[in-house]
Amino acid sequence: MKTFLSKCGYAVLVVLLLLPFGHVGAQTATQSGSGLNTKAIQSLSDSIVDLVNTVVVPLVFALAFIVFIWGVFQVFILGATNEEAKEKGRALMMWGLIGFFVMVSVWGLVRILTGSVGLTNSVPTYPTAPTSPTQR
Repeated sequence: MKTFLSKCGYAVLVVLLLLPFGHVGAQTATQSGSGLNTKAIQSLSDSIVDLVNTVVVPLVFALAFIVFIWGVFQVFILGATNEEAKEKGRALMMWGLIGFFVMVSVWGLVRILTGSVGLTNSVPTYPTAPTSPTQR
């Protein structure tokens, strides 16, 4: 079971790392000119932030919830006659609650830091180099 979970973890990591690059490669091929492609960098950062906000965070919250519910199931259903199952269930419930606490705490700290520094969820615009001699 551990090897299956580790293989799934590696597969998810590879997909998460390679997903934004396909999007950026398509944009860099359509743009002409030389120098640093700032639109591709901005697009990459936008897609990473969107991926984290829409996929990773809800997935981690769902995983913590599933761990907690599995612990409840082990305590009340499987642990009705088995004391060892009750202990495993209590440990899983505790880890699920700790996971929720850590995630909500980090989320709150990020909100406090962004509010105190005055950051918003918008991506900054990157400086661009002049493309024609009249813009210099």
